[in-house]
Amino acid sequence: MYGTGRLLSMVTNLMTIIGGLAIALMMLHITLDIASRYILNSPIPGTISIVSYYYMVIAVFIPLAFAEQKNAHISVEVVTTRLPLWIQHHLERFSFLLSAIVFSLLTVRTWEEAEKKRSFGASVIQGNDSIPIWITYYVLPIGCGLMALVVFYKLVSSCLGTKSGLDVSRAQADELDADDGMGK
Repeated sequence: MYGTGRLLSMVTNLMTIIGGLAIALMMLHITLDIASRYILNSPIPGTISIVSYYYMVIAVFIPLAFAEQKNAHISVEVVTTRLPLWIQHHLERFSFLLSAIVFSLLTVRTWEEAEKKRSFGASVIQGNDSIPIWITYYVLPIGCGLMALVVFYKLVSSCLGTKSGLDVSRAQADELDADDGMGK
């Protein structure tokens, strides 16, 4: 079980790097577009469509499982922290089960939509250019599928009582200060 969690963490971390690269490329693309618009009086064609349909979709859906892996999704625990520990564990497992079901259904549905868009070659017209966008429809089932796998793994690991191989550690502000040589 532990090895499966480590593998899942590596895949999730790799996908998050891809999401980060999409953000960096988006910033570079927009910067070049603005610079070429004002310096050369010639903007880069298709910037709005590429940013909207490629970079943003990748930046949002690909790293979705990373937040779950790190237990970083927003949660409100006003009531649950006052409940007995055994009830808290059952509620946590129920939320894992419900999340796994929802994200599995989202994976299937978004895959069907991606196949439909691919079948007729969905694209957008910007200026004189036709930009294919059907490719980006596959990002949603990849992101939702990875999220479903992480939540399902957490459910199984919790039910079996085994040690999770998921990397749940988060960078702390103190660690970041020490790493940059500027420690306290």
